[in-house]
Amino acid sequence: MSNEDDVPITIEFSGGLEILFGDQKKYSLLLPAKDESGAPANVAFLVRHLCDKVMKDPRKELFVLDDTVRPGILVLINEADWELEGEDKYEVQKDDHIMFVSTLHGG
Repeated sequence: MSNEDDVPITIEFSGGLEILFGDQKKYSLLLPAKDESGAPANVAFLVRHLCDKVMKDPRKELFVLDDTVRPGILVLINEADWELEGEDKYEVQKDDHIMFVSTLHGG
């Protein structure tokens, strides 16, 4: 069910992160266009949404730390490092492809 208040995006997980999301590497999501405060949806809101609605594993600390993506996870927005896009302040756009890649290995 879609409406104009949703933003269709593609999310991808790799480097082991997919185990937190039901072993599914790729998701097509309809992200609400506005966050809890009514501001345009940004990556910070997307990360909260993923933790609350998509993540299957209870160990959220493997994905987030201090309310943002934890160090050691590379975030690519349309194949560009999110640091070039404003990190978690980047406003999610229709048909964005956002990839989360863990660079941490071992346990």
